[in-house]
This record gives sequence, structure tokens and C-alpha cells, in this order.
Amino acid sequence: MPEFITACPRNCYSTCTMRVTVEDGRLVSVNPCEANPATAEGPCLKGLSYVERQHSPDRIVHPLRRRPDGGFDRISWDEALDEIASTLIRVRESYGPQSVMYYAASGTKGLLNGCGLAFWRRFGGCTTTYGDLCWPAGLEATRLTLGANLHNAPSDLANSKLMIFWGKNTAETNIHQMRFVDQALDAGGRLVVIDPRRTQTSERAELLVQPRPGTDGFLALALARVLIDTGAIDVDFCRDHVHGLSEFTAMVGEKSLEEYAQICDVPAHTIAELSQMLGAIKPAVICSGFGMQRYTNSGQTMRAMLALLAITGNIGRAGAGWIYANLQTQVFEGPVDPVAFYPPQAPDGIVRVSISTARLGRDMATQTDPPLKFAWVERGNPLAQNPETNRVRAAFRALDFRVVVEQFMTDTAVEADIILPAKSMFEQTDVIGAYWHHYLQLRPKIMDAPGEVRPETEIYRGLAARLGCDGPGLDESIPGPDDAAIRRWLNHKLAPLSLSLDDFAAGPVPSPGAVDVAFADRVFPTPSGRIELLSTEASDRWKVDQLPRCSLPIESAARADHDPDTPMQLLTPNTKNRIHSQFGNLRLIRRRDTRPVAQIHPDDAALRKIAPNDRVRIFNQRGELVVAALVDAGIRPGCVAVTNGWWGIDGGLVNLTSEGRETDMGYGAAFHDNLVQVEKAGVTDSSHD
Repeated sequence: MPEFITACPRNCYSTCTMRVTVEDGRLVSVNPCEANPATAEGPCLKGLSYVERQHSPDRIVHPLRRRPDGGFDRISWDEALDEIASTLIRVRESYGPQSVMYYAASGTKGLLNGCGLAFWRRFGGCTTTYGDLCWPAGLEATRLTLGANLHNAPSDLANSKLMIFWGKNTAETNIHQMRFVDQALDAGGRLVVIDPRRTQTSERAELLVQPRPGTDGFLALALARVLIDTGAIDVDFCRDHVHGLSEFTAMVGEKSLEEYAQICDVPAHTIAELSQMLGAIKPAVICSGFGMQRYTNSGQTMRAMLALLAITGNIGRAGAGWIYANLQTQVFEGPVDPVAFYPPQAPDGIVRVSISTARLGRDMATQTDPPLKFAWVERGNPLAQNPETNRVRAAFRALDFRVVVEQFMTDTAVEADIILPAKSMFEQTDVIGAYWHHYLQLRPKIMDAPGEVRPETEIYRGLAARLGCDGPGLDESIPGPDDAAIRRWLNHKLAPLSLSLDDFAAGPVPSPGAVDVAFADRVFPTPSGRIELLSTEASDRWKVDQLPRCSLPIESAARADHDPDTPMQLLTPNTKNRIHSQFGNLRLIRRRDTRPVAQIHPDDAALRKIAPNDRVRIFNQRGELVVAALVDAGIRPGCVAVTNGWWGIDGGLVNLTSEGRETDMGYGAAFHDNLVQVEKAGVTDSSHD
């Protein structure tokens, strides 16, 4: 049977290399591929479920048009494209091209993603978003401090003697990293986990620290104070490579250890124990997740955490460093994905970048000159994943026309006027990067699409012909129509890197210039050329303190007393069973993850007379959801957690309660600034005892 090497393009750290087998035009198996040393053990359960996903009876394989009653009817491609084109012409003539919103998220990675924005430029323009839902506060904090978002090769973690996993549940969200954690532990390394939840990752840790959510920056400053007070910093490294140490030292001294401990609700002796480890054990690494940078104070929090590595000299060394985002594969002209993290300094008059991803619903509703009339959504499910679900839904329903390119009937798809079937990763050749390892990978076309599915490039080319914008340069911006043309286009993109698609025959290719130890040359592309604890750009650009001075989030469960009237902090972490809102509809996944649940501490449950499996109402002034209770001592009191990515039909739309707020830098989404009340809603769900 034919076997192919490919790579998973989902928004996931691992970006696994896989060997897949095809028989009689059907995908029949997904297996490990040792060619990528970062993911040699093979794909996770989600990767294995591609066999079902590719051939799911629920997959959308024909264009669909909404009926007046809310259902959908199958229509032809000519009908779909003709109606879309005529609507686009009408809104362009009446309101201008910027009345069209182009919303593209991170549902799949690839160089061809850039064709979407290229089409809308040819159309005459559009309105699009800035910012990102996942990680931009941490990206910007890292750039301000180190100058670039790089980290050591995944396998280098095995050289670490102290690993601090801060808000990252790698055993579920970056499973291949655990192999290197285990290697480090087997060699005598030590593991600490900092997380309000006792996670699968923490089961290997010798110390679990559970700070009050949103106070991680204060915990970092407390650790820094003890390190400085006890003389445990690396004086020589700081002298040669750190900018702003004296000012940082003065700032952390403004509060006592006991004051810091009270704010983050971590015992002072625990802080002292962890600081002693960090000061004495080298090399040390801090591996940060995305959770603690989803607050309104998160950029400053991440800067404070980075400072711990700077003052202990744990940057630029094997087994040491900051593991957050490794963007060594971002080597192509222009971004791999057209999502803009920052609004342009000078709008170009064609693409209006004016909608914050974090404030999607409210910003859509307030666009003027022109107002929004038409939305095009691809690679995203904003009705489930963006803050303030109710506002987002209202903003979409207020538009004249909505087009969604999708594989399944998601919460966003059901709001569409026309749904266009989307290709799968196996149905068009592309090249993808990563943000954990440094490999570029080929994702070849290995099978024809089912039904009438067309790749997005062909959808755009069909619209371009109807709109009269298919003139010179179309093939350069939107390649097609066949795989040979796609491969020529990709080879053109690879040529400046002295690469071609032939180089990927045996598997992934290291990105040109990639290094295994980030900043080993001690060159930091910051204004001072040093690690910046004091950043004038932080103040000038983001209006925050030049130092990583921390504050509480806007919505913070800062009270230590726990009673039924005290709001609880709602956390919406990721899970091993989904990539945000993807995969959860598949039968293979649903056998293991059957329903949304609210993880709540026994003390909080007892105060509210909540028993295991009771239905609980989680609510605030923005909205509510009702799910089953999972009473679990592993979560910190005062917190309630529901994993994100559930669809509305499952009853688990966590963003019904979230506020559309941006992080303090990077234009991220402050999902976890979210205080809620929790109460018993009614009967016990006995079917899951």
C-alpha cells in the first residue's frame, strides 16, 4: 500500500511528522516517522483520529445555502460562487471593499494561507483583524527581553538539571516534550510545576506550586527578591549581558517576601525553597505555557518570569533557557500566516486592520466608514473560541451576508449564509513551519478530495474570475489550478532559502540558520544588545512600566476567604483531546471525552452543596453555561476549570462568560480575567457515575 511522509498542520507545539498509508483512495493508518527527532514517537490520539476525520460521514463535502428556517440545502459550486460574487459586487459598490471582513484563524498552518489576503487585495481591499487568541503577550514580552522568540532544540531539555514548567501541562498539550523531561529526570534532573491545577504533568514533579491565578508575576518577583537577597544571582553574567539589573533590584525590594507571598497566596517557605533550587541548580529552564499570559497583566508577568533566567545566567546555555515559542521556521518573505499581531503604523488604504481579535464582537459592531456588511471566515471558529460569544454571535447576525469555509458544522458554520467545503491536510500540497522545533515540513497531496470539496486556492480563483480580478499576477499570488502549479509556486517560495520540494523527500528539513542552543553567542537583538530587564520600548509602545512591575488582573479573585458569595476564577485550559474546537466532534475522541465538566475543589463544592456529577451553573453578567461537576482536590480552591473548545451543541461554550479584553501588550485575549459565580443547577447526571 502507498505510504507517504506528511506533517500535522494543526495549531499545536509538536507539528508531528507522520507516515500515512492510503489504500484504494482511503486513508487507512497513521504511524510514527523517525525522521523528525522531536516527534519520533508518533502522533497523539488526535493525529490517529485523522483516519476518521478524513472520511467522517459528518464532513461537509458540498456547498450549502441557508434556508429561511435555519437549515441548509445543497447547491452547486456555480450557484454558490455566483451568489457570493454578486453579493460582493453589491457591497463593494454600495459601501466599498472594506465593508468585507476577512477573518482567518490558526486552524491549519501553511504557506498557502497567505493566498487569502492576496485575494482580498486583488478584490480591492477588506477589513481584517489584529492580535491573536493564543500567545502574543508572551511573544512580545520575550521579544522585549531577549530580542527574538527563539529557544533551544526540544531534545536539549534532556540536558537540564532543573525544569520549571510554569502554567504548561505538557503531558497533554505538547506530549512529545515529555520524552525529554523523562530523559532529564532519569539523568538526575528535577522537575517543578507551577499551576493552579494538579495536572498530568505535575505527577512527575517533586514540587507543585499553586498560586492564585493572575499573580504569577508577583511569584516571579518574590523568587527574584530571594535570589538577590541571598546572593544567588550570576554576577558575571549580569554584568556582561543584562541591562537594568540595579533598577530591577530596587523594584523587587519594594515588597517583602511575606507581602509577595500574601498576594500570590503561596507560603513564603515554598517560595524560599524554589528560589534556593533556582539559585543552586544549573542548568535550569523555565518552560512557560500560554495560560498565565491570558490576563490583562500578562506581558509584565512574562517579563518578570524571564528575569529569573537572566539574573541566574540561564540563557544561551545547553539545558537552560526560556521555552515558549521557537520561531526559527519563520524564514519566508512575509509571515507564514497572514494574522497580524499589531496594527500597521500607516494603513495602506487597501486592507483596514481595525478589529481586535480579542474584542471581535464589539469591534465588528462599531466599524464605520464603512460599516461591515459581509464576512468571510476560514480556518477559524470564532463563535466558539473568541471572547464574548454573545457579542460575537450578535455581530455576525447583524451582517448582510456570511460565508464560512469549513469541514464540519461548527458553531460558526451554522451562522453562515453559504458554507463552502474545506479541503483536508491530505488534499493539497503545502509547506509548514513550527513553533517548538526548527523543522520545515512538506505536506504533500496524497489523495483526491471527496464529493465536491475544493481547496481554498481554487475557491479564490473561481471568485476572481467572476469578479474580474483574475488578470496579470493571479498565478503568482494564488497558484493553481492543479498540484503541479502548487508545487511550482512552493518551489519559488523555497528558492531564496536554497531549498526545493525535492529536499523533503526523506522528511523534515532544518530551517536554514537554525541553532540548537538559542543565544549561545550571547547576541541579543535588543536596543541595548543585552537582555533587557529595563525596556524603554515597553513603556513607549505599550504604556507599561519599563521594568516588569506587576499588578493584579482587572478581574481577580484576590480575596482569600472562600464562601458561596465570592466570585470564582474561571480557567479554560486546553486538553489533550482537542486542538481548541477541532477534533471534539469525532467519535474516537468522544469515547474518551464525552461531555464538558467543571473541575471544582471539594471545599468550594461543599460550600455550594454541589456533589459529583451535579449539574452546575457557571455564570456572570455576560452569560452562563451549565455542565456537570467534577469535584477534584487537584484544583486550587477559588477556581473552576472547564476545558475550552466544546461546541454549543455540547453545552460547553466557555466564552459565553468571558470579556473581550486585550492583554497589556501584544493584543492578546485576556480569557482568564473572568470571575464567575457557581451554583448547583439541579439534578445529578447519573449516566456518568
